[in-house]
Amino acid sequence: MKIDIFCHVFPRSFFDRMLKLPESGIKKRSVEVPAMVDLDIRFRMMDRFGDYVQVVCLASPPMEAFGDANLSPELARLANDGLAELVVKHPDRFPGFIASLPMNNPEAAVQEIERAVMKLGATGVQFFTNVNGRPLDDPMFLPIFEKMAAVNLPIWLHPSRPASFPDYQTEKKSKYEMWWVFGWPYETSVAMARILFAGYFDRFPDLKIITHHMGAMIPYFSGRTGPGLDQLGARTEDEDLTVYSRRLKKRPQEYFKMFYADTATFGSRPAMQCGLEFFGADQVLFASDSPFDPEKGPGYIRETIRCIEELSISAEDRTKIYEGNARRLLRLKLA
Repeated sequence: MKIDIFCHVFPRSFFDRMLKLPESGIKKRSVEVPAMVDLDIRFRMMDRFGDYVQVVCLASPPMEAFGDANLSPELARLANDGLAELVVKHPDRFPGFIASLPMNNPEAAVQEIERAVMKLGATGVQFFTNVNGRPLDDPMFLPIFEKMAAVNLPIWLHPSRPASFPDYQTEKKSKYEMWWVFGWPYETSVAMARILFAGYFDRFPDLKIITHHMGAMIPYFSGRTGPGLDQLGARTEDEDLTVYSRRLKKRPQEYFKMFYADTATFGSRPAMQCGLEFFGADQVLFASDSPFDPEKGPGYIRETIRCIEELSISAEDRTKIYEGNARRLLRLKLA
């Protein structure tokens, strides 16, 4: 079986509500993909790949892009109820769902984790890499990390950066979708670094975080995150950064390897190989990021499978990636 652990969908009830809400503009990328809402189209697409199922979650933008701290909890409940209904109605297609959270309301987010996991059966939650520009290591989000460690289910880490975030200080927006092409991997990588330097892996030994897009920049830049960060503070004059390293029990590189990564490299086998060599087969899970490919659904699934099949790995490791690690980490409704 192939368990695709990071696929995007909009339950119809949430989709209809979303269309009525103002937002920054990224939802256009979703509403023009029929498989995001039309299950008949999605099921025909899935049937092309044999023994294949999807763990589903919402797409961008996050809850806080749609509403303030009063509205976002309501939207999260609507979304999670809809996702849970998909799993109940179609367990042979969707063995699990990833809950959305109102991150701009941490108290409500903790309550929604309890409701989504204990009542609705969510297999984890999705975090975006910042909350309205606020980093995830801000103390206000600490109770959310603590709760996820307590329920012993993964956090799916998804990048978030809008076109309004310029690439240069003299400009007002990012051009040519560089905010997505390069900005999103950077967002994920920095969020990973902030989480590890905050000491969350030491504080919460049961914390599990699945990073989108094969750990973003981290595997390719392992020379910088390894020997480079071992010198943290040695070349900095304006503040003493060595204090952060002294707080950690391990080298920064060892913490980066504690993250999990998915295979959503959009058909790049070298990128997948690089990530696999960094994280190891026990830390990598099959995911396609469907349906956001030029074919609006099947393209990234097909190309991701092709890449996995072309990897020079054992049959045992290939099975771990396709299904074994997902079965081990997630509470899926599978036979």
